[in-house]
Amino acid sequence: MKNILFVVGSLRKGSFNHQMAEKAERILEGKATVTYLDYSNLPLMNQDLETPVLPEVQAARDAFGKADAVWIFSPAYNFAIPGTVKNLLDWMSRALDLSDTHGPSILQDKVVTVSAMANAGHEPLFAAYNALLSFIRMQVVGDFTSATINPEAWGTGVVTLSEEVVAGLEKQAEALLNA
Repeated sequence: MKNILFVVGSLRKGSFNHQMAEKAERILEGKATVTYLDYSNLPLMNQDLETPVLPEVQAARDAFGKADAVWIFSPAYNFAIPGTVKNLLDWMSRALDLSDTHGPSILQDKVVTVSAMANAGHEPLFAAYNALLSFIRMQVVGDFTSATINPEAWGTGVVTLSEEVVAGLEKQAEALLNA
């Protein structure tokens, strides 16, 4: 059974993207083991902090290292990747051996896909992820799934995913499992 690491781009409890991730987790039930990465204590990327390796950085590296694939669930912050996710990927993309800055990172050739729950900005967000993930040498698979937040969710806190969105998540799950 594959191990899939879920990275939720919103750190807010009950976030809409976390709810989308929970739906994806149910889709993967019995087919993969899902783990959610808690990276809320990761400091801002700073080369002065790279050595010795901080426990928060090592914990995230260990989680990525155990994963066969990564699924990012991301809001669009001003039509872009949330700073928290970018910071995480910046840390993880650093070479494991700092004496060879072009050497492999923990993300090297790791299979990845992205889904996004946002009001707008899906296309620029997905373009940014495609460019970044390819640059940091991850293997992007599947078509990304986008969903717009249903208006009543702002009051109820509960997201409703359309059949089309669920079908997109199912296709992404298959892409991750088959990669």
